[in-house]
Parts: sequence; structure tokens; C-alpha cells
Amino acid sequence: MTTADTTALGPKVKELRRAAGMSQSDLAAAMGRSESWVSQVERGVQPVERLSVLQALADALNVSVRELRPDAPPTEEAEPEAQARSNDLDGLRVALTGHPALGSLFQQPPTEPTPSVADFRQQVEEAWTLVHASSYAALSDHLAKLLPSIETAVRQAPAGDRTELHSLRAKAYQVAAASFTRQDQADAAWIAADRALQAAELAGQPLEVVASLFRMAHAFMRQQHMEQAEQAARSAVAVMEPRAEAPACPPEELSLLGAMNLVLAVINAREGNRAQTHEHIERARGIAARLGGDRNDFDTEFGPTNVEVHAVSTAVELGDAGLALEVAQDVNTSDLSPERQSRFLLDVARAHAQRRHVGEATAAILEAETLAPEQIQDHHLAREVIRDLIQLSGPRVPEALRDLAERSAVL
Repeated sequence: MTTADTTALGPKVKELRRAAGMSQSDLAAAMGRSESWVSQVERGVQPVERLSVLQALADALNVSVRELRPDAPPTEEAEPEAQARSNDLDGLRVALTGHPALGSLFQQPPTEPTPSVADFRQQVEEAWTLVHASSYAALSDHLAKLLPSIETAVRQAPAGDRTELHSLRAKAYQVAAASFTRQDQADAAWIAADRALQAAELAGQPLEVVASLFRMAHAFMRQQHMEQAEQAARSAVAVMEPRAEAPACPPEELSLLGAMNLVLAVINAREGNRAQTHEHIERARGIAARLGGDRNDFDTEFGPTNVEVHAVSTAVELGDAGLALEVAQDVNTSDLSPERQSRFLLDVARAHAQRRHVGEATAAILEAETLAPEQIQDHHLAREVIRDLIQLSGPRVPEALRDLAERSAVL
């Protein structure tokens, strides 16, 4: 599918969805997809490259495939599934299915040369780069090749290489878990996090095990399985807290303990447990103070700044807009990733919306969009804020807000 095809398909899907009286969430549910995926298709940033996906989209809209794409081939001429390029994270989901390297159990030789440990190390780093760039289609292709390859290699490598290969395998699955969570595919995120945990244990890397539990907790939160998310986080905190009392506790370990306390703060905030939320925020603050600065151990971005970002976020969840805005005034997120800066501004916008500050909320969310357009245009919380602001504006919706609503496919 060409760029022109993708651009033309988006408005057509949007037009047919509205004609059918469906919301984006209705269409997403009918297809078994996320609302963010539908939003990306309508905005022309997510290609629909496989005829099977196009057919499912047409069926959900109750139209023919040709009505969506006049140049689409008849069903019987569909491109074979194996030859089609991946669509979103579909290829990665397939790569997680079944045994990751079944041929190795039957002594089948690899069909391609096995990369070196250094090559695998570089490929894992590249995977994280693709995540931070929100390049999920490219990431899907990348990990769909990397994961089976490293699974085969770790079973055939010399004993001296296996420890590092297991560690790299854990990191690769953590990338997959983080990506699935961000794309609202929490079921696959859970599987990836579990495999990361097992690989980390085989590598003899207990901190990587905790990092895998961190990914698992986020997957459970996205599924609204708060009890399981809390269990994943608490099991790590219970082991790590006594170790953290030692003056020589490694900073990487402190970072993970702090990150897990922030997970528990978010869980309690979503459940309305005010006292427990503040307790975990204060614990994280103390840990961050011991670290003395922002870090990014295990891709958690934990440090004093991230604690205050979470203090704002949890205050918004609890409906304490005044506290959220008070804390936000003293937060400087310029050294955080654009994605994290954007999420902070989204929480600021949510706080202003709670206080019916339409102008301030609109300014914050527009700034967030500038930093990370796809995150704001796709995030369900951003769309909720935009809808609230339009309702608060009454008949006179500011032009900038209306344009943002159009870009986010809210209108």
C-alpha cells in the first residue's frame, strides 16, 4: 500500500464510520483492535496492508472492500499471508505464538547464519530506539526476526555465551512487552513480560527479573487487572526494600525499587486509595533523593523528576486538581524523553480540565502534541480531555481546540 493509498483510506474510513453511526471505540471493538489503531488508520498514519485486515475493516463497517479501496484485488487474488508486510504489531504477535524455537529441540540446523553476541546486542538497542520513536510497524518486523533468532542461538551457543544471550533475550522481550502495553495489547504484553522474566532468571540477573515484573505490572494495569498488577509490584518491593536499607545498595537496584513504588502509587490512585497513594509517592521521593539525580536504569527514567511527574498524575487520578497544578509548577521535564514530557503535559491538561480552565488545558495539550504528536492524537486519555474541553466550551469552541479534535479524530 503506497503513502497515497494510506492517506486516501483514512478519510474514507472516517466517513463510513460516521455514516454507520459508529464511534471509534465501536469500530475498534467490532474488529478486535484498539481505539488508537482506528485513530491512526483514519489519520493516515497506520497503513492497512493486508487484504485480510482490509476485509475485516469493511465487514465491521458493513461495506465492500472495493468501497474502501477501489483498487483492491478480489479476495481470491489476495496476497499470500506469508508474503504480506506486517501491520502494526501483528507480526510480533505471531512471533510470540507457540514455541519460540521448536526446531532447535529436534536438532534442526538454522536456516540463516547465527548473528554474533555483539550483533544481538546492537539489535536489542535498535529495538529500544524504534520503541522511543513509536515506529511500531518497523519494530514488529525487527522483533519478529530477532526473537526467534536469539531463541535459537541461546540453545546452540557455546556455554560461555549463553549467560549474555539470556540477558539480551530478556531485554528483547521487555521491549516487546513495553510496546504491546503502549499499543493497548496487554494480553500479548503479559506473555512477553513473562518470557522476559524467565530469560532473566536463566541469565542469573535478578534485577532484570524485577524489570520484567515492572513490565508485567504495567500490562496488568492496562488490562484493569489491578490486583495482579499490585501483586507483581509488591512481590518485588517486599524483597528489595530490606536490601535498600544498606548504605551501599547499588543505584540500579534503588531505581527499580523506586519505579515499583510509583507503580503502586498509580494502582492505588486508580482505586481511590488516597493515603496509600501518597505513601508510595513519598517512598519514591526518598529513594530518588538518595540517588541524587535522574537516571534511566532498565528504561524506567526513574529519578526526582519522574517522581514529581507521577505525583501530578496520581493527584489527577484522585481528582485533586489543585494539588496536581501546584506540584506541576515546580517540575522541569526538559531532560526527560519527549514521550514522558508529553504525558506530563497531558496530565496538566487533565488537571486544568477538572477545574474548567479551557484555555490553560488547551494550551497544555497543544504543547504536548508538539512534543509527541502520535501519543496525543492516539491516547484515549487525550481524546477524553479534548471531548471534555469541547463540552465545556459550549457553542464557541476555540479554533485551536477544534483543529486538535479534527487531528485526533474526536469530531
